[in-house]
Amino acid sequence: MAHLSPRLKQATPVLVEHGEGTYVFDAAGRRFLDFTAGIGVTSTGHCHPRVVEAAQAQVGKLIHGQYTTVMHQPLLTLVERLGEVLPAGLDTLFFANSGSEAVEASIRLARMATGRPNIITFAGGFHGRTVAAASLTTSGTKVRAGFAPLMAGVSVAPFPYAFHYGWDEETATRFALRELDFVLATQSAPDDTAAFIVEPVLGEGGYVPANTAFLAGLRERADRHGIQLILDEVQTGFGRTGRFWGHDHFDGRADILITAKGLASGFPLSAIAAPAATMEKAWPGSQGGTYGGNAVACAAAVATLDVIQSENLVENARVQGARLLAGAAKFAGEHKEIGDVRGLGLMVATEFTAADGTPDAAAATRVHAAAAENGLLLLTCGPYGNVVRMIPPLVVTGEQVDEGLDLWSKALSAL
Repeated sequence: MAHLSPRLKQATPVLVEHGEGTYVFDAAGRRFLDFTAGIGVTSTGHCHPRVVEAAQAQVGKLIHGQYTTVMHQPLLTLVERLGEVLPAGLDTLFFANSGSEAVEASIRLARMATGRPNIITFAGGFHGRTVAAASLTTSGTKVRAGFAPLMAGVSVAPFPYAFHYGWDEETATRFALRELDFVLATQSAPDDTAAFIVEPVLGEGGYVPANTAFLAGLRERADRHGIQLILDEVQTGFGRTGRFWGHDHFDGRADILITAKGLASGFPLSAIAAPAATMEKAWPGSQGGTYGGNAVACAAAVATLDVIQSENLVENARVQGARLLAGAAKFAGEHKEIGDVRGLGLMVATEFTAADGTPDAAAATRVHAAAAENGLLLLTCGPYGNVVRMIPPLVVTGEQVDEGLDLWSKALSAL
C-alpha cells in the first residue's frame, strides 16, 4: 500500500470535498472560511465560474502543447494581456510551472546578463525549495537544512523587519542599507554581484512589508553598480496587496520580476518578466521546460485577469485588506500575547510573543488550531513559527472579513 510522505504535514485537519468562493466544504458538508487561499494561490476564490469555464473549454481543445515545440493561442493571448499589467519596460516573458522554477530562471538570467556569479538575498525571504531557490531562502532553516552544500555565491543582508529589531521603521531601514553596503564591501564585491533578490512583503518570513526608502536604496545601489534588482512577486503580485504589484506601494522598479501563485487561480503557472535587451542575453538552451506555459493553465490565467479586472478585485483587496488589518489590530490591546499586527492588502499577520518579548510559537499554534476548530482556516509563518497569517482570496467581501474576525476573536480565547 502506498502512502504520502510522513513529512507532508497538513496545516489544518480538513479533508476538502469541494470549494466555492471564499469557503471550502468537507465531506460532511461543514463549511470553513478559507483565509489561506491555497497559500495565496486561489486569487479569484475557489472554482470561480469564469475560470472553470475557460479551463473546461481549453481541456476539450488542447491540454498540452509544449511551447518550444509548438505554439498555442492561450499562451500568446496571455503574453498580450500581461503586457497590459506589467511594469513599463518589462516586455519579455518566460513561463515555468512554480515559483521556485521562476526564481531559478531569474538568477540564471541575471548571471548571464551581467557575467557575474553572486546573488545577494535578504534575511527572512522565501524563494523556494529547489536547491538554488532554497539557497536564497532564509525564512527558516527547515527549507535549507539537511541537503548541504547549497549553491555557492549567495550572501545575506538584513531586511528592515522593525519589530524583530525593536526599532522604528526608519532606523531598521538605515541599518539594513548600511549592512548591505557592508556585505558589498566584505562578502560580495559589486563587480561580482549579479543581482539583489527581495520580496516586497516577506511571505514565509512573517508578512513584513518593505518600504519606499528601502526599495529606493536597493534601486540606487543596483543602478550604481550595474546589479540586477529582482523583485519576487510570487505571493505579492496580481493584486494581493491592494495594488497590482506589491512594489507599486513603494515606487519600486524591477530589472526582473517574478510572478506565480495568484497568476492562474490554482493552476500551476509562473513567469519571469524582463526587458527584451536583458532576456536576449540568456544563453541558447537556458530557458525551457516540459510543462511551462501549459495551455490549460494559460487559459485559466487569462480568465483570472478578466475576473480581476472586471470585478475590480485589486481595489477590493485594498478595501477589505484595510478592514481586516484594522479589525485584527484591535485585538492586540486585548491580548498581551500579541506583539505585533501588520500587513499590506490581503496579507495580514499577527505575531505572538511571550512576556519578555521573545517569540511564542506555542501561542500561535494554539490559536491557529482553535481557529480551524471554529471554522476559520489560517496558516502560520515566521522564522520561529510564532506568526499567524490571513490570506483571503481577492473576492472576499466585507461580511466575510467580519465573519473571519469574529471567528478569530473566538480563537484568541485559546490563549
